[in-house]
Amino acid sequence: MSIAGLRRATGESVRKSVAGLPREFWWLWTSTLVNRLGAFVTTFMALYLTMERGYSASYAGLVASLHGLGGVISAVGAGVMTDRLGRRPTLLIAQSSTAASVALLGFMQHPVAIAAVAFLVGMTSNASRPAVQAMMADIVKPEDRVRAFSLNYWAINLGFAISAGAAGFIAEYSYLAGFLGEAALTLVCAVLIYVKLPESRPERVLVNGKRAPEVGMGAVLRDSRFMGVVGLSFVVALVLQQAFVGLPVAMGEDGFSSSDFGMIIALNGVLIVVLQIPVTRFIEHRDTRRLLILSSLLMGYGFGLTAFAGSLALYALAVCVWTVAEIVNAPTQTSLVVRLSPVQGRGRYQGMYTMSWAVAGLIAPVLAGFLIDHYGADWLWGLCAVLGTVAASGYWLLMRGLPTKDRAETDGVPVVAEPGAVREVTESL
Repeated sequence: MSIAGLRRATGESVRKSVAGLPREFWWLWTSTLVNRLGAFVTTFMALYLTMERGYSASYAGLVASLHGLGGVISAVGAGVMTDRLGRRPTLLIAQSSTAASVALLGFMQHPVAIAAVAFLVGMTSNASRPAVQAMMADIVKPEDRVRAFSLNYWAINLGFAISAGAAGFIAEYSYLAGFLGEAALTLVCAVLIYVKLPESRPERVLVNGKRAPEVGMGAVLRDSRFMGVVGLSFVVALVLQQAFVGLPVAMGEDGFSSSDFGMIIALNGVLIVVLQIPVTRFIEHRDTRRLLILSSLLMGYGFGLTAFAGSLALYALAVCVWTVAEIVNAPTQTSLVVRLSPVQGRGRYQGMYTMSWAVAGLIAPVLAGFLIDHYGADWLWGLCAVLGTVAASGYWLLMRGLPTKDRAETDGVPVVAEPGAVREVTESL
């Protein structure tokens, strides 16, 4: 194929990937991109505390853990807010609070104050995720959801890739400028949502003349299939987190420099930006169960390959394998969560799913540190292969007999939001 033909084919693929999605989705996508462009705190917190403030690595680790703990606590609470208050108010509150707390963090001097505000930043920054995912589920048709979540994941990584490079230059000039810049961009997101996005939360339907009951957290916890998915997403996240906690330590022990690790981990972001859209075109109408099984195995054994990596080329090969798994898994799993969620409980379900990733972010560093210190990095990579196999087996067992329709559809509820409408149905919930 000629270069011109390749360009036409690529352009056609991109057009098909973005066609047919509602205007509201693109405003939400834009807010995600802008938000990730300001990801300064997450990227440079450790360097800020150790190099700029002169604190120890142990203190920096404590602050990072408190930041993660804030995200764990807020995930479920934000899910409840998303269902009760609505998607738009929750996003506005979460992102405005994030902007204020990030700006405040830049001015904190006392170690206790820094730790407390970092915890607050973790809470507020994670609180918007259930609302974003629930709103996307509300406004995007079921057949387009894998594509929509994939495009949103692409925006996250594109924004982070750009911000990581820009933030490095900003940090050399002024860390405070980085904090204030992130606060300003987050506030822009809040304004975008307030001005451009209408509330998408569907009204509770009438079933035989009565309003359908609200979905409480007890109902979420009793949903065995969904909680199984949450558990498996935790396992997958535990493996994926090793890219940022186990991999740099292992490469350092092998004699590689921080710039070597930066180059290798940058490959992950580049591959996602380049491959997310074409891979999504390939997977969006394929069997969810097979995609999750395959991506779990690729994830586990991709990290397992790291045990045999003695050169940058082999490290890069391992990154390529688990990055493909990440590209497939992220939109497929998020779409599955929507598929299993009742429409009035989308916020709570997304909150529980978000919490599984936040908990994995807390446990992964402890797990990696313990195994590397006591047994060596090869044991960590071997465990990753085992966990990938466990996740694949879990998806194989859990998703047998998975209904072909959304749970909302089988409950007699419209699967795409019609804000403000109360629909009369006769089916029993």
